[in-house]
Amino acid sequence: MSGWDEGGVYYSDQAQFPHGGGDQADTANRHQALQKFKEFIRNFQHKSQPNVFPYREALLSNPRFLLVDLADLISYDPDQILPQFLRQNPADYLPLFENAAAEVLAGLRARVQGETGEMEEPVPGEVQVLLKSVQDPVSMRSLGAQYISKLVKISGIVIAASRTKAKATYVTLLCKNCKNVKLVPCRPGLGGAIVPRSCDHAPQPGEEPCPIDPWLVVPDKSKYVDQQTLKLQENPEDVPTGELPRNMLLSVDRHLVQTIVPGTRLTIMGIYSPYIRVVGLEETSEASSRGPTNFTRDEIEEFKKFASEANAYEEICSKIAPSIFGHVDVKKAVACLLFGGSRKALPDGVRLRGDINVLLLGDPSTAKSQFLKFVEKTAPIAVYTSGKGSSAAGLTASVIRDNSTREFYLEGGAMVLADGGVVCIDEFDKMRSEDRVAIHEAMEQQTISIAKAGITTVLNSRTSVLAAANPPSGRYDDLKTAQDNIDLQTTILSRFDLIFIVKDIRMYAQDKNIASHIIKIHASADGTMSDTRTSKEDNWLKRYINYCRTECRPRLSESAASRLQESYVKIRQDMRKQANETGEAAVIPITVRQLEAIVRLSEALAKMTLSHVANDNHVLEAIRLFNNSTMDAARSGLNQHINLTPEMANEIKQAETQIKRRMGIGSHISERRLIDELSRMGLNESIVRRALLIMHQREEVEYKRERRMIARKA
Repeated sequence: MSGWDEGGVYYSDQAQFPHGGGDQADTANRHQALQKFKEFIRNFQHKSQPNVFPYREALLSNPRFLLVDLADLISYDPDQILPQFLRQNPADYLPLFENAAAEVLAGLRARVQGETGEMEEPVPGEVQVLLKSVQDPVSMRSLGAQYISKLVKISGIVIAASRTKAKATYVTLLCKNCKNVKLVPCRPGLGGAIVPRSCDHAPQPGEEPCPIDPWLVVPDKSKYVDQQTLKLQENPEDVPTGELPRNMLLSVDRHLVQTIVPGTRLTIMGIYSPYIRVVGLEETSEASSRGPTNFTRDEIEEFKKFASEANAYEEICSKIAPSIFGHVDVKKAVACLLFGGSRKALPDGVRLRGDINVLLLGDPSTAKSQFLKFVEKTAPIAVYTSGKGSSAAGLTASVIRDNSTREFYLEGGAMVLADGGVVCIDEFDKMRSEDRVAIHEAMEQQTISIAKAGITTVLNSRTSVLAAANPPSGRYDDLKTAQDNIDLQTTILSRFDLIFIVKDIRMYAQDKNIASHIIKIHASADGTMSDTRTSKEDNWLKRYINYCRTECRPRLSESAASRLQESYVKIRQDMRKQANETGEAAVIPITVRQLEAIVRLSEALAKMTLSHVANDNHVLEAIRLFNNSTMDAARSGLNQHINLTPEMANEIKQAETQIKRRMGIGSHISERRLIDELSRMGLNESIVRRALLIMHQREEVEYKRERRMIARKA
């Protein structure tokens, strides 16, 4: 896509202005259409609001542009002549519509005083007509030859925006021989002007005829409008599995220039050619970007009836990743993440995020990635990425130099593309630390600030983050401290509302139940290969999440707020007491961010039942989830300073002596083999492991690959 914002790359032969000398029927059609457009603007009124003329009033209040709903045009014109003209031949009839708007505006304005002092009719100005429609957008992939020069509606996400350029609408030409002046119209969009090869001046007897190509462009006498090019990419959720997203070049002009930044989700109407000349655009709200927001009355009644049931919360949680066995609290946390809390704007301009961030940390094969894939499929907007293949620029935004123009432009990354939705980051621990730092601002302030290559801007990144990570050693080791198991910086950990330690616990009954569940899933799974088919249950949950996020913005009740305050103070006291006993701070800090996390969880729980007030029960459940996740993670692992009984200390000392006898300095041995040998000598396995951990901390033994050990010193 090099040179994508260079106007000369693309060529369009669409004519904005009618050619002179057309047949009489065509001229009559244009005159009839012009009169009908003028009548529509002057006389249209909604049936629900008689004697109110919306388009006439809109023109007077804002004479620069007029936003017209095609549904109003269809209802006004029962013969469907005007809508048909606009859909089939928009390049010819949209300028007529703009001329009609300008003439109506001139007629509505009062007469003005001219240069001679007499009252004169106002001169018609330029009015830009923008179109909007309620019809569903077509897929970017389905745009083919049948849509050329037709009016189309597509949706996507803006990934790049060029600088504003001056685009000529009329070019003034001067003949260098006879000084004849000619005004030539330019094609709209990225098209140029057709300059005649010869001058149409008829030479007088004895006068030298004008040569071929005699024209000089007079820039001062030409007319210009602002123009900008945008790059629109398919919405991530609309891209078929395994395919690259498609891009489409957009040309916007006049009032639409400098209104869109990269990362914005758009639904646009435009005239299709190798690019799309935009004649109307609207920003897509976060709730409506995946499927329509116009819920039917039956759906709304069904949603309200479901929300009023006593077990609505449990029902929703049972629909979260039903193929995964157990992990009840993780499913409840994922449900809270999908529904989200309430965003708040304070009087001083500070915005508080309502999105919930969740981290799943633990053993392999505990369905962490399956949770991420489920959320990607269910969330209204979602982007899935893996930590090892993600850079700071790929997650936030990158500044790219165009090969042809050598100018810089901005392209949004995953967290910009997922604005209003969820970013799922797998293998979070495999990311480089400098790349993780790049998402700090996006996770808390929900913005991404760019100051590179002369571009200084702020992009929105109002996303939830669901991340999955493994401990440094691959598996979660109970004989290590929490600090060793959770090898992430405190600054990133404090931005996660819930942190779950997911362990693969070996228990006979649980293993039997899991095996039975997995075998049942494989036996009853549909054998067809259609990955794109979504079950009715998933669609219902997606629509319900959309409805709740759109319609409900809960707030804490007074009693719930006081209960939350007491709980937070108690949690802080407990953590301070633990820090005093152990002599070191907790690996996961409990700060005001965690208090805000419980507020968001309470609001999300209230939102699930369409409750506008988060009450005591919601707060208690939020505190329970917080205690079972983040607080458990903060207290997890072996505590080095635990008060050992004399008998235990003596056993650990004996185990250390046996290990030193068994291992000479510099010798290698497998940890598993050493533990087996000492167990046969009658030593307890957990005592041996603890002795090895203490010796490792004293740097008396060193671990190598595949858990082989080297004795460093006696």
